Amino acid sequence: MAEDCCATQVIDANGEFNAAELENFVNTVNLHQYGLSYAVVAIMGPQSSGKSTLLNHLFHTNFKEMNALKGRSQTTKGLWIAKAVGIEPFTIVIDLEGTDSRERGEDDATFEKQSALFALAVADIVLINIWCHDIGREQAANRPLLKTVFQVMMRLFSPRKTTLLFVLRDKTKTPFKVLEPILREDIQKIWETVPKPQAYKDTPLSVFFRVVALSSYEEKEKKFKEEVSQLRQWFFHSISPGGLAGDRRGVVPASGFSFSAQQIWKIIKENKDLDLPAHKVMVATVRCEEIANEKFSRLASDEEWKALERAVQSSAVPGFGKRISLILEKYLSEYDMESVYFEEGVRNAKREHLEMKALQLVHPVYISMLGHLRSRALESFKTRLEQSLALGEGFAASVRNCSQSSMLEFDQGCLDAAIQQSSWDASKFREKLHCDIEAHASVVRSEKLSELIANYKKQISAALTEPVESLLESGGKDTWASIRRLLKHVTNVVVSEFSSAVAGFELDQAIFEEMVQSLQEHCRSLVERKAREEAGKVLVLMKDRFVTVFNHDKDSLPRVWTGKEDIREITKEARSESLKLLSTMAAVQLDRKADKIENVLFSTLMDRTVAPSRNRGNGVSGDPLASSTWEEVPPENTLITPVHCKSIWRQFIAETEYTVTQAIASQKAHGKRNSWLPPPWAIMAMLILGLNEIMFLLRNPLYLLVLFVTYLIGKAIWVQMDIPAEFHGGTLSALISLSTKFLPTVMNFVRRLAAGSEESLEPAPPPRQSFRNQMQKSDSVASSVPDSCVSTETGVEYISPQLKRRIVTNPEQEETSCFGASD
Repeated sequence: MAEDCCATQVIDANGEFNAAELENFVNTVNLHQYGLSYAVVAIMGPQSSGKSTLLNHLFHTNFKEMNALKGRSQTTKGLWIAKAVGIEPFTIVIDLEGTDSRERGEDDATFEKQSALFALAVADIVLINIWCHDIGREQAANRPLLKTVFQVMMRLFSPRKTTLLFVLRDKTKTPFKVLEPILREDIQKIWETVPKPQAYKDTPLSVFFRVVALSSYEEKEKKFKEEVSQLRQWFFHSISPGGLAGDRRGVVPASGFSFSAQQIWKIIKENKDLDLPAHKVMVATVRCEEIANEKFSRLASDEEWKALERAVQSSAVPGFGKRISLILEKYLSEYDMESVYFEEGVRNAKREHLEMKALQLVHPVYISMLGHLRSRALESFKTRLEQSLALGEGFAASVRNCSQSSMLEFDQGCLDAAIQQSSWDASKFREKLHCDIEAHASVVRSEKLSELIANYKKQISAALTEPVESLLESGGKDTWASIRRLLKHVTNVVVSEFSSAVAGFELDQAIFEEMVQSLQEHCRSLVERKAREEAGKVLVLMKDRFVTVFNHDKDSLPRVWTGKEDIREITKEARSESLKLLSTMAAVQLDRKADKIENVLFSTLMDRTVAPSRNRGNGVSGDPLASSTWEEVPPENTLITPVHCKSIWRQFIAETEYTVTQAIASQKAHGKRNSWLPPPWAIMAMLILGLNEIMFLLRNPLYLLVLFVTYLIGKAIWVQMDIPAEFHGGTLSALISLSTKFLPTVMNFVRRLAAGSEESLEPAPPPRQSFRNQMQKSDSVASSVPDSCVSTETGVEYISPQLKRRIVTNPEQEETSCFGASD
């Protein structure tokens, strides 16, 4: 039970008020929360009369009690305060030093009066402990003390109703009914002689006075405890009307109790009627102060101290605390030896003052020592952290381990630097070191994370830049869907890898999510930035797309304008593909929202189903491209505005018209070059005018056979000499070339016919093809052969030996194929 009472000495034996201890007690028991709902109980009486024992049993406190087996001596010194356990309302118990003590001797009166006055001033209930056999006596019953206290109390303080509960200890054979009137009579006489304020002149003592008797604790312990248990019930609900502390007028709020008690004791101490120091106290004060000053001067000029002070200015000194403690102990011990015969209170006070001055002298050096220890521990942390990270350990684990090691190193240094005579706390330096470690770790963490994020941004750039550029340049229907899939894939991969990479940092979830969001936003912004770059050169891309589609067929082979191609349809298809590219570049489409950009562009620019119109009433154009925004597309996602699209398309049409014109011209030229037959009217005239010749041939089939053979020979020579190809370079050059090739070709043809008749039983050779036709068939093969075909300045094509072996199957064919080339 007593373990919760928080017993504390608030006034020591020398009368010094310990404000810090009282404040600590108030905070520990949470007194400030009770307002006016608390009571104060004090006890006074002769030394060794069982006051502490009574309080411990009555309120379940743990005040120190006298051991009767070791003799009767002073147990309680000064004033002690504690919390009553298990009593409502909250009750504060004050145990006063006993009066009439042998230890104080001739100086007892002053402190007894001061402490009694203090008890009456702050308490609601004052227990006055009296032995039954002392009733009727003058000194033993504390009658002079009570009279003096009543007088001074009336002079210094506004009186309030304080209940005096006289506890008669160790009941004798004299009945209580006989003892109580005697006690009341003595107290009444004291009360009547004390001058009272006008408001209390006619107040009877019975209002303040109660009496209770208890059996002997030593002889009748069981009965004593029963009686105390009954008395304990008096203190329950003591502040209620009619209770022992029912008068609550002028009660100090609980939050001001500490300050009020301190001020009351100060007033009591300053009252000259109660403060009568002895002559020996004054002598002790002067002499002890002289001794203390002399010891301090010797300490300040001590060579060992000065050397230690100089050493600490540059670096930490091992064994600093022990060396300083020995120096201080030397001079304090000398003071104790020289002042041993002076008054103890004064001697101790001056010793404390000397110790305080000495510690003030040492304190700056101690602070410097702690500064060195902190700097050394911080540098140690930096080195350990760098080494740990170099070994690949997790960042957070490295910081924890290195921080613990450095803090332990600092704590050991502080323990070595601790001075025995001081109670200095190195917690501020420790906190500063901890803050410095956290600051350095934060800087390193930021650098590592920044480096990590920069690397992942480079990875993102490498993974997205070229693919996005390629997808945008392709400008297909699913371009943005492919970009979204690519963006999602790259983002997921980067986030996954980043999560694994930062696992060792043990980041807060909010910070981690913020970084992930930053990477995701970087991915998106990179795609948007690339889209804006590509949109800036959309016209070039559209022209490239147009040329590619216009000049190549579905198999990606170059078109030859032979006259069979529908240039109008091809042009429409090429423009359609270019317009798709423009619609793809018009806006960023990363949010899967449907838009009408492509439909608007095709209907306005290609199909022209939406004709521009103007509302005459308000002058607003009906052209959907006469706007700076796209419908259902946020302005921030717009890359090319509708009006800009219209301008780009107009420029695109103008710059691609030349390509279409060239194609039409090539087609017409090809038609002219390949038109060998005369006009239809000429053919009809020839048939009519040559009817006789035709009939002649029909009547003479031999002539018809000769003509057929002549046709075959002419056709063979035509194919061998590749006459149409010769005329591609011009008529004059073709005639010169044919004149030189004609005779060798005829001779070669005759030679082959002769050889063919001799080898009639052998398999027929493959059909002869012109060199140009062979080259056209071998285009796909030549692309995969190391020695590919090359073109000379004259435009004649050559083929590699490997490809030649695949085409030519005998020497005669090789000779025939290369004939034109040799010329």
